[in-house]
Amino acid sequence: MSTLMLKGPHWVTVRQHRRTLWALPAAAAVAFVTLAALRRLAQNGADLYPGSPDGPLRSVMSFAGVAMLLLPLIVGAFVAGPMVARELESGTYRVALTQSSTPRAWLAAKITVAAAAAVGSAAVLSGIYRFGWSPLDGTHQFSWADRGPYESIGTVVPAYCLLGVAVGALVGQLARRTLPAMAVTGLVTGLVMLVLSTLRWSFLPVRTVTGPLTGAPPMPPTGAFMKDVGLTTASGGRLPEGTCFEHTRRLTDCPADLDVAGRYADYHPAAHYWPTQSIETALVLALAALALWGAFRVLRSRHS
Repeated sequence: MSTLMLKGPHWVTVRQHRRTLWALPAAAAVAFVTLAALRRLAQNGADLYPGSPDGPLRSVMSFAGVAMLLLPLIVGAFVAGPMVARELESGTYRVALTQSSTPRAWLAAKITVAAAAAVGSAAVLSGIYRFGWSPLDGTHQFSWADRGPYESIGTVVPAYCLLGVAVGALVGQLARRTLPAMAVTGLVTGLVMLVLSTLRWSFLPVRTVTGPLTGAPPMPPTGAFMKDVGLTTASGGRLPEGTCFEHTRRLTDCPADLDVAGRYADYHPAAHYWPTQSIETALVLALAALALWGAFRVLRSRHS
């Protein structure tokens, strides 16, 4: 990140963390070159994707998905620790306050530099991930709804990075110690990601396809994300898929008293991807705004 057009606390912040900021484009370049090489090898027959689950491209992309999920935690921990808590712990932030800089400007500089770097890096890395993911799209563990691809090809990772920045700015001031601030921020950011990941598929109602008890099972459209399958009764009720098997040891041989009429499958179509992303992104940004408000509230209470 160039410091030529930056002034005051923003210039100081960039200078303090210039090595980390330069490491971000370097990491993106290495990631792109690696994936480009693996895709080229795959096209030349060295990797038998999508049929080979152990191919080099598939293995690297599995790791990349995990790395993308960890990115918001890393961003938040860095803001909480090295950027905020370390200066409060060591007292070096007082130097900035003697250079005609207010506490609000000091914290705002930390947040804006971190947010710009985090969102920019997340957007670039998401594009690189999509480049490596596209040959594997729709294969085992690489569909649009799977953990990793879902987050990495959409807008939620940059949003979670902003949440990490905001939580880091808040926790860094509350903890005022580097390692505890990093640990708590990573824990809080990760917990939010975990909770929303369990809720995201309830944002939109599922669609249902039904069919008779015998014959081919009801099939959602190609590319759909299957949520649930089971049995339907004549009264409109639902039973678990294995209910008949528990009684007769046959999947489609059902006792008369169960009144089974057919089968059903609940699913999310591929068209639900971007609406779900938009809802989750909006929720994350709202939480980030709340954490950011808390960070400046704490700052004001301690420097009023």
